[in-house]
Amino acid sequence: MSDSRITKKKKKRRKLRYKRIFLLLFLIIILGGAGYAGAQYYQGLHSAKTSEALNTDNIKFNGTKDANGRINILLLGIDTRGEKQSRTDTMMIAQIDPKTHKVKLVSLMRDMYVEIPGYDNYKLNTAYFLGGPELLRQTIKHNFDIDIQYYALVDFKSFVKVVDTLAPEGIKINVEHEMSKNIGMTLHPGLQTMHGKQLLAYARFRKDAEGDFGRVRRQQTVLKALEKEAISVNGFAKAPKLLGTIQPYIATNMSKMDILGLVKDVLMGGTPDVKTLTVPVAGSYSNATYPGKGAVLDVDTEKNTEAIKSFLNEN
Repeated sequence: MSDSRITKKKKKRRKLRYKRIFLLLFLIIILGGAGYAGAQYYQGLHSAKTSEALNTDNIKFNGTKDANGRINILLLGIDTRGEKQSRTDTMMIAQIDPKTHKVKLVSLMRDMYVEIPGYDNYKLNTAYFLGGPELLRQTIKHNFDIDIQYYALVDFKSFVKVVDTLAPEGIKINVEHEMSKNIGMTLHPGLQTMHGKQLLAYARFRKDAEGDFGRVRRQQTVLKALEKEAISVNGFAKAPKLLGTIQPYIATNMSKMDILGLVKDVLMGGTPDVKTLTVPVAGSYSNATYPGKGAVLDVDTEKNTEAIKSFLNEN
């Protein structure tokens, strides 16, 4: 075999190894850490303000195992802002199949008008406001027939700290147009170098013609940019400090053994191709406005339930 072919194979193996390490890092970050130790870890842990730590008291979650043996995790991004009842802007269901080692991600639009058990019809994210992760789990099950076993709650403060720890020089993002409404700052159009607060504002902006769909698209753009930074040599070097920095801002009902088992299941499959679905799906909703509840997405729950089941069950 020629030297060039050997070199190409080595580069390919190195690239696959980088992707696997990034996925491992991603899972540990999202799921709250797995007892990572080291000087840099504790340096990051002490840099986090105790007063800002996520309050996990009284969080209830009666998770139910998936009937097909898959692992479903409710991933929630919240903004505490010092309020007793926080709101969730980001709602996703991550599914890992221990048999096939496949990873799938379902993004749920917050403005979907759904029936909340024990209450009236409201926007989906209102379920979290009214009853935390458990009521949101019940609402998702009631409307879309999805069993969810675990939750991972991430405060947006951790996002800012992740960006500033991982990329202290900032992340370059091409801003489509001026953005200012309801994000606490003004972002100008064109290629911009953003730090944590700016990148979070960009990822959360939704006051344009695209609404929540635009925000989901921007979130995906931001995640890809962070992935590129994370798989760099510098990104791996900062991993211990990164985990320590964000640990106080994450809560999950997964045990250390649950997390390690999950990571093992994923990595046994090599480099997974993470598939994504945004709900509601095209052609299954309409825009509406209701008194006291504002602008919502009126969804065809039957059509979206079928789309979710088809997506999660496909090979």
